[in-house]
Amino acid sequence: MLDMDDYLQIRLLHRDGISARQIAKRLGHGRDTIRKALLNASPPPYTRKFPRECPKLTSACQGVIDQILKDDEAAPRKQRHTARRVFDRLVEEHDYTGGYDQVRRYITAHRLRERETHLFLDHPPGGRLECDFGHIHVDFPDGRRPVPVLLCVWSFSQYSFAIALPDETTASVLHGLVLAFEFFGCVPLEVWWDNPKTVAVLVLKGRDRRLNPHYAALASHYRFAPLFCMPEKGQEKSDVERTVFALQRRFATPVPQATDMDALNRHLLMCCLKERHRRVRGRGDTIGVMFAAERAHATEVPARPFDPSIQHVRQADKYQTVLFDRVRYSVPRQIAFQSVTVKAYLDQIVIVHKGQIVARQRRGRVSGEQVLDPIHYLSVLGRKPVYLDKSRLLTDWKLPPVFARLREVFDQRYGPRTGTRHYIRVLQLLSTHPQEVVCRAIEACIDRSALTAQIIADRLEVSPTTSPAARLIPEFPNVYVPPPDLRRFNQLLVRHSSQGEPNDRTATEAQPQGTAPADDTVGVRQAVA
Repeated sequence: MLDMDDYLQIRLLHRDGISARQIAKRLGHGRDTIRKALLNASPPPYTRKFPRECPKLTSACQGVIDQILKDDEAAPRKQRHTARRVFDRLVEEHDYTGGYDQVRRYITAHRLRERETHLFLDHPPGGRLECDFGHIHVDFPDGRRPVPVLLCVWSFSQYSFAIALPDETTASVLHGLVLAFEFFGCVPLEVWWDNPKTVAVLVLKGRDRRLNPHYAALASHYRFAPLFCMPEKGQEKSDVERTVFALQRRFATPVPQATDMDALNRHLLMCCLKERHRRVRGRGDTIGVMFAAERAHATEVPARPFDPSIQHVRQADKYQTVLFDRVRYSVPRQIAFQSVTVKAYLDQIVIVHKGQIVARQRRGRVSGEQVLDPIHYLSVLGRKPVYLDKSRLLTDWKLPPVFARLREVFDQRYGPRTGTRHYIRVLQLLSTHPQEVVCRAIEACIDRSALTAQIIADRLEVSPTTSPAARLIPEFPNVYVPPPDLRRFNQLLVRHSSQGEPNDRTATEAQPQGTAPADDTVGVRQAVA
């Protein structure tokens, strides 16, 4: 069978005046083949002369296939029928004797008929912000690891904001959106997500969702409408989907190197700022110019900032710890066995009791971790000094070298038991005074011949509002001030009653101890006398 190159060669030889007989002899083809090439510019397509005899896909089998495909619409995405699985079921359950290709072609045609088509959408300025998480790999000093990045993109101007977060929890969503609104300087009318559990805890009928209470509080504070895509319809927020690709290809190629998350976020911030000078394909102006028009139609950021914390009520246990998210956080001794409110931020935990902040800790990320502050356990050492050398929390406590020297002095002068109690009393000063102030007090007193914990405590000023330089007070000589005699005030009461109208109260107060007037008249006479 001749191909297109053969046809071209035959027709070129005939153009040069060579006859069909000579062309057939030169090329080794039959004259009939040469005549067909001269009559047609290209080889004719292959056509079957006789129809292939095979059983047709009957209407009954087509109905079975249609029902299987209809049932797949309610099945999980990864548990739907393939064409091969449909063919196997037809053979096993319905005695189908046809071929697989017939089933495959029918299913392909059915899916093409049911495939969705779309229209280009036009979003008004200031109306819509799309959010989603993307993932990139980053080289940190401890190695390469994946990092989730929250992306927020305006649909009109395509201006984006990106921030790397430790996870995709609700606290991260709140923290990231608050920073995004501060970065943009305005708030959209609508914020679109797909359906993450951290934002929408339950997907109801249609576009109705049961919001996470904390995300609902954020939407109420900034006054934006929380909207969501239909399930498995990520194309409804195509702007942020394309930005995820841009994050991976432009922001994170080559693989970024960062010392920590703050350095990575500075890199992402610079990438977002550079986007203002980029021109989107099909747009007349740059992203920065279009965002300026969008910002004029958006809502202003509220003057009062939003508190992006997740609050839970917990109970402090006998170890002075509060369990939250499988991590234990320490609290002061007076908070043990009481209910507290845990405010979980992105990078810290704030514990509140009766409206007052009693502890502020870094947030732990490892299950079973203990985030403990030695200051919270200093009061316990007064009753159980053995904890000082038996608890890893206190033995691993990094204190300035002057504290170790102070304990040696106490042990040498008073012995291990009494010296330890003096040392514990000095450690307890750290709960009310800054560490550097206590260090200066120790350095000022450590060379004295008579050194006790009380002498070091006397060197510290009680008022916490004074500057650290003025918290050390000089030594003054001992001055004895006798206590006042409060009985002298009775004389003032007697003189006052003699000048005015007498009354029962004056008489009673002026009556000497151990005696009582017989009646009101006698009491008044004695008071006047």
